[in-house]
Amino acid sequence: MNVVRDYALPLILAVGLHAGVVGLLMQNWQGTTDSDESVMPILRVDIVEIAQPKSRPAPPKVELPPPKPQTAPAKPPPKPPPKPAAQPVPQPDREAERREREQRERERRLRELQEQSTNRVLDEELYDLQEGADQGETMSYVAGIYSAIVAEWSRPPSARNDMQARFRVDLLPSGDLKSLTLLESSGNAAFDRSAEAAVRKVRRFKVPSGKLFEDKFRRFTLLFKPEDLLR
Repeated sequence: MNVVRDYALPLILAVGLHAGVVGLLMQNWQGTTDSDESVMPILRVDIVEIAQPKSRPAPPKVELPPPKPQTAPAKPPPKPPPKPAAQPVPQPDREAERREREQRERERRLRELQEQSTNRVLDEELYDLQEGADQGETMSYVAGIYSAIVAEWSRPPSARNDMQARFRVDLLPSGDLKSLTLLESSGNAAFDRSAEAAVRKVRRFKVPSGKLFEDKFRRFTLLFKPEDLLR
């Protein structure tokens, strides 16, 4: 209640003040309307200078570095020309080369023979004459050796006609026996021993000298067969 008492008077005064203001406004609005019909309004033009805005200081210029010169992109190196395809190396014909070498050798040998043909014919004729003489002399010495061995050999009782024994005989130039080697056994020990004993009993053979001895009698072979020898 105290609050209502405190605010009642100010509230009444405020309401009355507002009512008076409203009445004055209504009266002025009616008077203005009546006078507008006879009075031309006066247009008032005021020239007002528009204040220019203060210009701001220009920002400091920033020095930009000069643009780098653009270099043209490097051209790629030219591609090397394609290598020609490797041609297969022909393999040498070994057989053809061998035949060619043999042919050349035959031709060379033929030329040599043609150059020596005359001398060779003469040499061969002399050789044939000498060979014939040597052959006769050789056979005489062979017969002498055969007779000497037959005289000393006695065939054992166990010997058979299908047996044979082969010996190698080495002589000195004097005809003396140097060595005796059994090359092929008869399969019968008694037969082999009897043949060896016959050669050793002779001990020295009559042989030629010189080239004929070296070629025919320094080393030779004896073949013992029971049917070829006498008891």
